[in-house]
Amino acid sequence: MAWRVGFIGAGKMATALARGLVAAGFTTVEQIVASDVVPAARQQFVAETKARAVESNLEVVSASQILILAVKPQQMSGVLAELKSRVTPQHLVISIAAGVPLKALIAGLGAETRLVRVMPNTPCLIGEGMTFIARGPGVSDSQAAVAMEIFRAVGRCVEAEDKVMDAVTSLNGSGPAFAYMILEALTDGGVRMGLRRDAAMEIAAQMVQGAARMVLQTGMHPAALKDQVTTPAGCTIAGLLILEDGRIRSVVARAVEEAAHVASKLGQS
Repeated sequence: MAWRVGFIGAGKMATALARGLVAAGFTTVEQIVASDVVPAARQQFVAETKARAVESNLEVVSASQILILAVKPQQMSGVLAELKSRVTPQHLVISIAAGVPLKALIAGLGAETRLVRVMPNTPCLIGEGMTFIARGPGVSDSQAAVAMEIFRAVGRCVEAEDKVMDAVTSLNGSGPAFAYMILEALTDGGVRMGLRRDAAMEIAAQMVQGAARMVLQTGMHPAALKDQVTTPAGCTIAGLLILEDGRIRSVVARAVEEAAHVASKLGQS
């Protein structure tokens, strides 16, 4: 069965999800519809997905079994108020808005609504995302499995509790920006030592991708993998000591902590 999927908000994440769901066979182009108040966003969604885009949010609700709320956190309260009278317990409603907890979604749509809160990240745009879901009251195992299937179409997906979603937002949602900064710094180091910038960037990006895959595929602790590279009196331990001098561990960890504090306030009016 091809699920009828509707997107409230037709931005980049909605577009990537729509493409991924069609490619994975979860649904078809004909069963997807999105709404957005911005005409250019609707036009771009149609151009990239070949699916339908409309101006009316309520039209999307009526046409969908699965409703994905892909709007900014600051817009969520108004969207929930608009949709409340049309969303039924037969809908599976999935929110990807950062900082909007399940209790706020339930308050906006009603206790009978089947709600799932989701935190994806931007690598979903290229099918390499990491997504966490938190199910609301009344969401069955089969409904949670459907939500996970949706986001596995654009990467990995695991389930978490709603109480940790601000931490997930900072580590998973903001984390790519932290990784990009580190990649930029590694590239600068290569340039400083004589590499062309394009070559240094390619080396750094592939190296980080390979290191990350080593962690995921071996299941080994990063410290153990680090020790495998670190030979006595070698160049790696020399570089590691410089990083320790700069307190890189605490700085990166505190960046995640601070981002989580800000994430907790994103959905507040």
